[in-house]
Amino acid sequence: MANTFTKINIHVVFAVKSRENLLFDHFKDDLFKYISGILKNNNQFPLAVNGYRDHVHLFFELHPTSSLSEIIKIVKANSSKWINSNKFVDGYFEWQQGYSAFSYSKTQRDGVIKYIINQEQHHKFKTFREEYVEILKKFDIKFENRYIFDFYE
Repeated sequence: MANTFTKINIHVVFAVKSRENLLFDHFKDDLFKYISGILKNNNQFPLAVNGYRDHVHLFFELHPTSSLSEIIKIVKANSSKWINSNKFVDGYFEWQQGYSAFSYSKTQRDGVIKYIINQEQHHKFKTFREEYVEILKKFDIKFENRYIFDFYE
């Protein structure tokens, strides 16, 4: 793609099905590395991958020929298969349907990366619901509670 120049910074959030706290410490860091590898293997450039017990944040440069929905479908399918094949959780692991995605400028990248890397600290003071609704409002996204992630807090 000669003469095509892009910098498409995408922040994606998705959750564990039924918002269960299944992202345990004994495999969570390996999961985030695995997801980074999935992104790389699909021509994306990961900037930060992290999360908390029940959700994941991805921040990456989206390749201009890629479909965001297809990339997230691949990430969720492959990472849940990895979790299940390694038997990291009792029973069958699934991600909740859907995701949210937000774009940021290059000047905002460092702040988003820092925010994602500090998820453990961040969630000492704020629930996932509070965090998620705050992001939706920040981006002026109209939503109905029945259509956002299931929250069981």
